Amino acid sequence: MRIVLVGILAALFFSTTFVLNRAMSLDGGHWVWSASLRYFWMLGFLGLGLFAARRRLLMESLRLYARHWVFWTLAGGVGFGVFYALITFSASYAPGWVVAATWQTTILATPVVLLAFGRAVPLRAMALTLLIFAGVLLINWEQAAGGSWREVLLGAVPVLVAAFAYPFGNQLVWEARAGGRRRIPGLDSPAMDDPFCRVLLLTLGSLPLWVVLIIATAPPPPAMDQVMNTALVALFSGVAATSLFLYARHTARSASELAAADCTQSMEVVFSLAGEALLLGGALPGTMGWLGIGLTMLGLALYIRVQNVR
Repeated sequence: MRIVLVGILAALFFSTTFVLNRAMSLDGGHWVWSASLRYFWMLGFLGLGLFAARRRLLMESLRLYARHWVFWTLAGGVGFGVFYALITFSASYAPGWVVAATWQTTILATPVVLLAFGRAVPLRAMALTLLIFAGVLLINWEQAAGGSWREVLLGAVPVLVAAFAYPFGNQLVWEARAGGRRRIPGLDSPAMDDPFCRVLLLTLGSLPLWVVLIIATAPPPPAMDQVMNTALVALFSGVAATSLFLYARHTARSASELAAADCTQSMEVVFSLAGEALLLGGALPGTMGWLGIGLTMLGLALYIRVQNVR
């Protein structure tokens, strides 16, 4: 029960990403600032935290980045940069809970990415991802019925691409930590064993993309509210949620407990829906939307159970 409660609390903090991104979009904040400022804040939070508690690991992370900056620019640029830029872009066209539900397709994208890296994937678990995809289709079909297909495509397609970008970047780091292969360098360093150092390295790798996007789009300066909201996203989602979720997973002592921790993340959809309805006055989904949410959460729970409980 403790693992489930901590996992649900992590999902609550994770959901702030979708709600606050939508709020910043409705307030006229440019999506490039919503995306990039989060990682500038993350860089500050992680840098200060590691400097205060693990100064030696911080210096080792900076040396590792300097030696392999091309690798980290690719891994961070795709896994953090492309992923989050598309997530924030979609918030301009779709409600936060729709983005959160569509994001669950990363469960489908992850096995595809693993296959691309030559890793084995359990086909039995992959079959269950069809439930998730069916739920996402129902949710977005309802949105199209109440709006326009253009808004649905601009709100959903970027999230689908982001669902592949995130595991791709993470898998690059996994391969490097496992010794490397082909053109992926093998990175044997104490920093690779620390999750916060890995997040710091990926954040550093994403910075070139944010600079390019800011120059290319030339957005107007962000309002103070947008600056503060991105700080909250970085703190709640990047620091609090990640720490709680890692704690829940590391507390697990069996495959069933590990599956329970992972399943709690489906609550992001519920919390995003509630947060948007209460804080932003967003409309609740109709019958098709609720059915889509149910299929998405059921598919996610069954997928993780088949994946982990053997």
